[in-house]
Amino acid sequence: MKRLLYTLLFFNLYVSCKNPIETRNTGLITKNAMAVSARVEASIIGNDILKKGGNAFDAMAAMQLALAVAYPYAGNIGGGGFMVYRKANGDIGSLDYREKAPLAATKDMYLDKNGNVIPEKSTLGAMSVGVPGSVAGIFAVHEKFGSLPIEDIIKPSINLAYKGVVVTKKQEAKIKRYQPFFLKANKDSILFNKVWKMGDTIKYPALAKTLERILDHGKNEFYKGETAKRLVNFIQENGGILTEEDLAKYTVKWRTPTTFMYDDLKIISMSPPSSGGVCLAQIMTMIEPYDLDNFGHNSVKSIQVITEAERRAYADRSFYLGDPDFVNIPGETLISKTYLNDRMSTFSFEKATVSSDVSHGNVQVVESNETTHYSIVDPFGNAVSVTTTINGAYGSKLYCSDLGFFLNNEMDDFSSKPGIPNMFGLIGGDANSILPEKRMLSAMTPTIVEKNGKLFMTLGTPGGSTIITSVLQTILNVHEYNMTMQEAVNAPRFHHQWLPDEIRMEPNSFDTTLIFQLEKLGYTINEKDSPVIGKVDGILVLDDELLEGGADHRGDDAAVGF
Repeated sequence: MKRLLYTLLFFNLYVSCKNPIETRNTGLITKNAMAVSARVEASIIGNDILKKGGNAFDAMAAMQLALAVAYPYAGNIGGGGFMVYRKANGDIGSLDYREKAPLAATKDMYLDKNGNVIPEKSTLGAMSVGVPGSVAGIFAVHEKFGSLPIEDIIKPSINLAYKGVVVTKKQEAKIKRYQPFFLKANKDSILFNKVWKMGDTIKYPALAKTLERILDHGKNEFYKGETAKRLVNFIQENGGILTEEDLAKYTVKWRTPTTFMYDDLKIISMSPPSSGGVCLAQIMTMIEPYDLDNFGHNSVKSIQVITEAERRAYADRSFYLGDPDFVNIPGETLISKTYLNDRMSTFSFEKATVSSDVSHGNVQVVESNETTHYSIVDPFGNAVSVTTTINGAYGSKLYCSDLGFFLNNEMDDFSSKPGIPNMFGLIGGDANSILPEKRMLSAMTPTIVEKNGKLFMTLGTPGGSTIITSVLQTILNVHEYNMTMQEAVNAPRFHHQWLPDEIRMEPNSFDTTLIFQLEKLGYTINEKDSPVIGKVDGILVLDDELLEGGADHRGDDAAVGF
């Protein structure tokens, strides 16, 4: 009888546990450290740095370069990005190494004589190029927090560039898709014009030589040295306006992250000129009063609440946000509970709000899907979250064969004409208009989460306007719905950005009955235009302090740790 009671007790305990970890989809679990990125080559290089005794900041710098070699679709030295960090002692901060507008840039530079936006001028070729910040970012991080010699940071990527990178099935498809644009943007044939098949190896000797010069001469090689001169000559020969003075004047900026509470979580995210942290704070503060866990994951009510909060946050984004060095941003007001409770006062479960009825709040974009993200936790307890980009896929499509890398088309992230959507459908306002040396608004949302004062999660994603909502849903999946990190990353995602007034959903991922119920409430559902919503790479600290990596199956992403 006693044995039977024990058996029954064990059975009851087992079935009462919500999704026992043994039966669930978990990512890589390691004890000491982990790096997660868009390519296994970059994750291996980051992990090797950590194994060697380097810290998360050493790995950050090394992985930025490794992604420039292994993932030219978005990894770069010809673009920029943002890093959010949390040190083992709890100190937090962020680095803005976002690109800047050239000195010769003007507000109306992409408009014709009638004031209309000139097609492709801000997206394709040399006129779309902003002043790159990635190399300055690498050196700024290493100088402030690095522990290994700079040789240890740069040499792995030099070796990788000489050795070459094996083409994946997804990379083969991407190269093929964008080859017509390479032909359009470049005068001469480039490395990516030839037919590359899965299993082929692409070597990057020109990029290796550029990295060798940077290793020998430091940051100034890229901004004032031989590389700078060759880069400027190339851009100007192709009709661009970037100058040697633009490169020489470029500086990074250390900024204070946007922080806020959601239940017992402290969210630490990127501040302007990224809209990510402010928008994330707005959405999460607006949804916090609702019982999402009781509504259920991706239920009608959960989708309604999240959609309506997103609608209101994105309306604010288009009006208020820009480079804080150029515009005054009412940041505290925008994320205050008083303001946000008022913003949600018009929401009803009975029917959809119409975006035409939602303007900016009373106190009013722009971004590519082809960004990339990487997350790192080191053995010392430091964590970094980094999102980096050249904006569109392969940036401006302009490839400097002499130096071995693509240039960004980041100028499209400005509002070429306020009120007119950019290539990603985001509406911009005067706060994000073009001015010399101004940084363009971004949706990049590198984020770190604390729980009860301890590191809980580091995550981020590419995805343009969907970045903010992908990060949001991944955090909610873990916190509200008790998912593992891998489950949270894998779960189907949806997105609303105010305009166009529609909920974008990953196709064939949501039940048709659910979609019918939402449509009945007045929501427009679009499953055609978002085959992928984000590619989240995150690390979760488990209760036993082990690390679980979530690498997104939507890409070639990989977690590596020890």
